[in-house]
Amino acid sequence: MPKDHGPSIKDDETYQALREDGASKQKAARIANAQANENMSPSEKGGKSPPYEKWRRDDLYHRAQELDVDGRSDMTKDELIEALRAA
Repeated sequence: MPKDHGPSIKDDETYQALREDGASKQKAARIANAQANENMSPSEKGGKSPPYEKWRRDDLYHRAQELDVDGRSDMTKDELIEALRAA
């Protein structure tokens, strides 16, 4: 039986499996909670946004700001893309 990770984690089994596979706590929680939500389908291909390479640096910076990426103000466009993909 999976460990109870508290009320903020909606699918403890998925969360635990993702953590064992090396996912960060934040990423595992996002995926586990999305899978537990009937209105979301995290296994399906995502949104319709263009790839980060087509974004302007300012837009990448603002997205990094939303995700609280450390050191974003000193990053180049390529570094921002790499950091966003890792977040």
